[in-house]
Amino acid sequence: MAKWGQGDPRWIVEERADATNVNNWHWTERDATGWSKSKLKEVLVGLAVEGEAGRCEISELKQAEGEASCSSRKGKLIFFYEWNLRLAWRGTVKESGEKHKGSVEIPNLSEENEVDDTEINVSKKKGEGDVLKDLMRTEGTTKVREALRDYLKALKTEFTLGMILPTKATGQDVAAERKLSGNAVQASVLPHSSDTVGVKIPTVKILMREIFNSPADELYSIFTTKELVQKFSKCPAVIEAEKGGKLQMFDGCVSGEYTELVPSQRIVLKWRCRNWPDEHYATVTLNFNDMAAETELQLECKGVPVSNEDSARQCWKKQYFEEIRILLQQSKDNME
Repeated sequence: MAKWGQGDPRWIVEERADATNVNNWHWTERDATGWSKSKLKEVLVGLAVEGEAGRCEISELKQAEGEASCSSRKGKLIFFYEWNLRLAWRGTVKESGEKHKGSVEIPNLSEENEVDDTEINVSKKKGEGDVLKDLMRTEGTTKVREALRDYLKALKTEFTLGMILPTKATGQDVAAERKLSGNAVQASVLPHSSDTVGVKIPTVKILMREIFNSPADELYSIFTTKELVQKFSKCPAVIEAEKGGKLQMFDGCVSGEYTELVPSQRIVLKWRCRNWPDEHYATVTLNFNDMAAETELQLECKGVPVSNEDSARQCWKKQYFEEIRILLQQSKDNME
């Protein structure tokens, strides 16, 4: 440990106004399980292969058992992931037009094995159509491996944005310091009052996916109706649900503006927390995917200051999503 006053870079946190654990010298860990399930579904479902025998497509991610995480120590990122995956595929024989279904089993996708060495088992339901099974075993397996590589690349780039921060002494760019290829941390320009010269703020994009036991139109109304917003937020709110309309919640801790509204489908907002740099806004997109009695809500929050990533993520998880679930359950109980 450095002597008092010598300014050991491990304790550079004392020199930052936001008291951030710069370079994550101390051990930190971020759970990537929920994010990984969404990403695996994104890269795998819809994959298609076509040949002389016919055409096959991955139709569903039926099982994703396991976990993933990313840890940081002394500016280095350490990844852990272990998955047991089961996919459903369907196909059509070109000559006969017969349709067949099957599954793809990936029993151990982990950091212990290279993707090329990962076991992938293809099976088909009883009956004819083995030509489709052969197509999935060859070209289908190749496509699946490519998708798994895409997931791992995203885990090591997209998911880890903001985990390593620049020190005050070097002022190095976040992406350069991480020494990772792929997506870089974005930089927003913040105006200095009336000056034309701005300062760059490193920002990250937050992606979240939640399932609610509610139809899309009901969930959409919770975000756009003043009375319902005040119920789940437990605070007075300003909700002007129209293009250019204002938004203010949680006693002014969150504010913004509606920029796009497609009923029951999509909401786009300019959104900020009160402790962010002045006049800096993130762009929030909420997509409502109706699934009969349930709705999949996909959140993209782009332009969050790096130092506020965790607090913004917790705001959406705790103050929005968890409270909305409580409100929906109360509403259901009252109906019964």
